[in-house]
Amino acid sequence: MPTTDQLLQQILPATQFSTRLIDRISYASDAGFYQLIPQAVLFPATVEDVQRIFLLAQQQSVPVVFRAGGTSLSGQAITDGWLVDISKHWRGIQVHAAKQAVTVQPGITGGMVNHYLKKHSQKIGPDPASINAAMMGGIISNNASGMCCGVKDNSYHTIEHVHFVLPDGQRYHTADASDYERFLQEQSTLATTLSELRQQILNNDALLQRIRHKYLTKNTVGYSLNALVDYEHPLDIFAHLLVGGEGTLAFIAEATLRTIADKPFKAAAMLYFPNLYEACSAIVPLKETGAEALELMDRASLKSVEHLPGLPDFFTQLPDGAAALLCEYQTEDAAALESLLCNANNALQQLPLLHPAAFTTQEKERSFYWKLRKGMFPSVGAVRQRGTTVILEDITFPVAKLADGLVDLQQLFTKYGYHNAIIFGHAKDGNIHFVITQLLDTESEVQRYDAFMREVVSLVVNKYDGALKGEHGTGRNMAPFIEAEWGSEAYRIMQQIKQAADPKGLLNPGVIINSSKQAHIEHLKDLPQVEQEVDKCIECGFCEVNCPSRDVTMTPRRRIVARRALQRLQQQDQQQLLKELRSSFQYDGLDTCATDGLCATDCPVDINTGELVKRLRHEQHDKMGNAIAGWMAHHFGFVAATARFGIAALSLLDKVKLVSGISRGMRKIFPGMPVWMHGLKAAKRLPKTNPAQPDAVYFSSCINRVMAHGDEPKSLQQSMLDVCRQAGVQLLMPEGLSSQCCGQPFSSKGYVGASQQLLQEAVTALWQWTDKGRLPVVCDFSSCTYTFLQNGKHLPEPYLQQWRQLQMLDSVAFLQQTVLPKLQLNPKQEPVVLHPACAVTKLGLNDAFVQLAKACAPKAEVPAGAGCCGMAGDRGFLVPELVEGATAQELKSAAQIQSREGYSSSTTCELALSHHSDIQYKHIVYLLDEVKGE
Repeated sequence: MPTTDQLLQQILPATQFSTRLIDRISYASDAGFYQLIPQAVLFPATVEDVQRIFLLAQQQSVPVVFRAGGTSLSGQAITDGWLVDISKHWRGIQVHAAKQAVTVQPGITGGMVNHYLKKHSQKIGPDPASINAAMMGGIISNNASGMCCGVKDNSYHTIEHVHFVLPDGQRYHTADASDYERFLQEQSTLATTLSELRQQILNNDALLQRIRHKYLTKNTVGYSLNALVDYEHPLDIFAHLLVGGEGTLAFIAEATLRTIADKPFKAAAMLYFPNLYEACSAIVPLKETGAEALELMDRASLKSVEHLPGLPDFFTQLPDGAAALLCEYQTEDAAALESLLCNANNALQQLPLLHPAAFTTQEKERSFYWKLRKGMFPSVGAVRQRGTTVILEDITFPVAKLADGLVDLQQLFTKYGYHNAIIFGHAKDGNIHFVITQLLDTESEVQRYDAFMREVVSLVVNKYDGALKGEHGTGRNMAPFIEAEWGSEAYRIMQQIKQAADPKGLLNPGVIINSSKQAHIEHLKDLPQVEQEVDKCIECGFCEVNCPSRDVTMTPRRRIVARRALQRLQQQDQQQLLKELRSSFQYDGLDTCATDGLCATDCPVDINTGELVKRLRHEQHDKMGNAIAGWMAHHFGFVAATARFGIAALSLLDKVKLVSGISRGMRKIFPGMPVWMHGLKAAKRLPKTNPAQPDAVYFSSCINRVMAHGDEPKSLQQSMLDVCRQAGVQLLMPEGLSSQCCGQPFSSKGYVGASQQLLQEAVTALWQWTDKGRLPVVCDFSSCTYTFLQNGKHLPEPYLQQWRQLQMLDSVAFLQQTVLPKLQLNPKQEPVVLHPACAVTKLGLNDAFVQLAKACAPKAEVPAGAGCCGMAGDRGFLVPELVEGATAQELKSAAQIQSREGYSSSTTCELALSHHSDIQYKHIVYLLDEVKGE
């Protein structure tokens, strides 16, 4: 009997599948609360790979599940068979601007698709809250909708063509006219079944009207039966059944969607009402005025975000039972927006608002309102009891009965003890989400959830004739209740569709069609308590798109899933498996983590997995390692000078062709260093400057004092000084700077003591140089700026008091806000490429960085996929494959800009990007220096 590895070796290269324990475990979880451990994880790169997978799976009777972003909430992307991950090799996109359409592969995120469409003032119709993490395969397969698109612009109604592969390995494309006849011939059983089912519905007026009625509002329960009504040819019918088919019928290899206008003029307001009834009564009149979005929030959900800064004073004093609507209008021009707002204000005069409506067109304020709305789900997840699961459900009531339904739902919360439950959602469509937190580790808790869900089903279906799922898909959680909502005849049609398309039932079994009436409480995910960061994680996957190691080893979510598995194996005393998992986790989980912290920027519960990794690294250090780090910190000036001398020596040896021999000797210590050394140069000596009345202190980072790259005639420090002098700004570069460091080289490796010692010394020196904080400090390395601001919070007294009074500014902010306005520029017209370093993103300076660049070069552009380059200080030297994987997508997009010049604000990032591309990256100050007038 061949092993799984032996079987898969017949159809895929070894790099395109894995049976390692760490991969099987870490891929076992999606955003839902179910878990199955796959036999293998597969990474097909082509349609032919998928066809071979299908044929082998049919031969071996192995279940196959395709997974894109893994953000599904109802258990759609898990299996105990072969899990086929398409997030790595399926990111293709082609924009058809003239036709207002876009063709996508299933592994590109919806947010990235909109990034490409933005320059054409277009976007895709679906706009789920998870759009930056959810991939097109999942968006289409779950018939995603979202905040504004309603039913009209959801996935089903904007799909134009689908290229798919059936479980028998045959592929078809609705854009190919010849495939229509081929489908009838080669898939005669499936085609005949679909035609007969269509006729069966057309002959049953009651069922026909039921289907038409159900899809007037949001409904993703079961298969999209409207496809059997809306289309006649079996190929068109089947292609539209795939929308909302949750990957149970075929694999979607490519799809073309109609795009919609991205309306540039927007206005939004938070409208506060005394109770849910009044808020729901406002939906229809506001909808009639043309409101694009009407997001409902109950009092409990409002309380969950009242800790956020920037809220009005009355927010915390809203009465019990109050509710709010986030109302937004979107138009093509300013005059149309003004007209809509006039109509809205007329309608609002008739409504019992607790506070006057104040619509804003300011992007910052409008974004804040949406931050409130989107922050409600995570706010509950962040404060839940450790070990509990966050369950986000999705139901639809008739809009006219919405308030009654919500009151009944709140009574169920009370009955079953869900005291922290909240309600929010897309009120315009009657589509409401509710969030509960629940322990699932005992039979009594599971039965509580079971009883609650059965009452929810009865409430939604029997009392209000609503939908059990509006947009999140059926999955496993609602599979037992499809028949309750649709009736026996419609459910039998769905069963026949599944049987005809997937006779062996191997494609995503258990999802949508499931014979178990207990499917919603089977295969529940176990969440053992581990560490603070791990216990907060809801495994939503929002962090993954920002992770530089996602295509190399692991993502933050997968690191956390692995940490939970380690704890579980420890509790179960499975020592052999525990040893195997620990061994793999060292490289996959720890060594290849960039600790850049970008995972926290999109994390709903603000988890910085990088901080967890730093702490785990710290725990691994022995006394000798800490002693060496401490010695280096005590003698940092000597260490920096030695490093600078070493780089200079190797640079010289390189010129006389001797570096290769030395490189071979260094390979075991620094695996990536030999290659990188060819791009390194020793930094020039620091220029001297001692103005009588300085405007700021210039803290040039140790990295920039030690190393440089490229062919710039000026040092970075000299360019900074020259630019500032031209603007009439005087910088002080103090004596003694050469021995100072923010501690970042040590903190990233978990050497806490050495890092803190250096930071304390830097704070003491800056306190003196800045005249006790009177002068601001400018740092020319964004990562060091961030480290100084972040790690300073943990300093002991008296350093903490001094740190609090220091004004640390990143060079990006200083140049954009203080220097740029005082310069006359001669902007260059050639395009340039921009790389906002991850520290710039975390400092909230992306806009300032782009504005600074565009003032110097109007054609400056941030390429699609720009993120952390994986360099992470020196991590890229030690693990060069991390940089290669992290930069691949960004540099592919950068090449399309057709520029040889790139700019950033972190030297090691510039070195990495230059090494892996034909673009010469350098500090943004060089661009400003080049275009400044005399």
